[in-house]
Amino acid sequence: MKKTLERLVQFEELSQQEAKTILIDLTTSDYSEAEMASFLTVYMMRKISINELKGFKEALLELCQPVDLSAFDPIDLCGTGGDGKNTFNISTLAAFVSAGAGVKVAKHGNYGVSSVSGSSNVLEYLGVKFSSNEDFQKKSIDKTGICILHAPLFHPAMKQLGPVRKKLQLKTFFNMLGPMVNPSFPKKQVVGVFNLELLRMYAYLFQQDEKEFSIIHDLNGYDEVSLTGNTKIFSNVSEEILSPGNFNSKPIKENQLFGGNSVKEAAQIFMNILSGEGTEAQHKVVVANAALAISLAKKISLEDGVNQAEESLFSKQGLNTFNQLKTLN
Repeated sequence: MKKTLERLVQFEELSQQEAKTILIDLTTSDYSEAEMASFLTVYMMRKISINELKGFKEALLELCQPVDLSAFDPIDLCGTGGDGKNTFNISTLAAFVSAGAGVKVAKHGNYGVSSVSGSSNVLEYLGVKFSSNEDFQKKSIDKTGICILHAPLFHPAMKQLGPVRKKLQLKTFFNMLGPMVNPSFPKKQVVGVFNLELLRMYAYLFQQDEKEFSIIHDLNGYDEVSLTGNTKIFSNVSEEILSPGNFNSKPIKENQLFGGNSVKEAAQIFMNILSGEGTEAQHKVVVANAALAISLAKKISLEDGVNQAEESLFSKQGLNTFNQLKTLN
């Protein structure tokens, strides 16, 4: 590890194979917290290369416990996190709204590191069960339309480094990797990223994976459609800038996306919105993000995706999906 760190602080880049090997070593060797923290910290001070990112991705996928959901052809809605905006759980809400609209969803998520409440924090607080059992996950997506893939149960590397990441309380390259390493290997994804450089890297890697995808970067710095301004979308077939008007919305203000000061507050906001009792701004943002997933999964227009997302939210189909999932044994 010492030699690797010496190279990295001199701004040397690891090869794809070297990156893969070192990340595997981090989960199987007896490194100290200081060594793990140093390795993570290096990549906060210098850019990660495409080969390094690809090597880290390959390591996590090789080490993961896979779950075969190919019969359902699911979509994942997941953001990198790390945008520092402390929004409410937009992509998780959009996942339930999408499932309520008849889209099969394999939602990959984790505890928050740089935010108050990540996807797993709020779902766990609200009583959703996490499991790595493949039969349970198949039952979940078959009966309710959605399953929750809690990252530490499927990725030993994330579990190993989780405590160190939590102590750092800063975004690391694991934020970049999260959406790339869904253990169900979905062929459809809507992914939000926190900067334009990462959007380009994701586009390059996803094109190699032969996925159907929409990669999102909100130009006000969000890793999801915020409706506070324009959003850049990169997909298999196009690269475009969408405005709030494309989602049948007016621009909203950043403070209308506040996610709360605790997991308890985040969970209350979550349930208010899913019950159709949130603010108009909250509803519009969830609908916008769900619309992208619905239009991709069903191969329909964005306008139709918005209409179906609104129907799912306000007819409480998304809420019913959540309630069914929570009671599943």
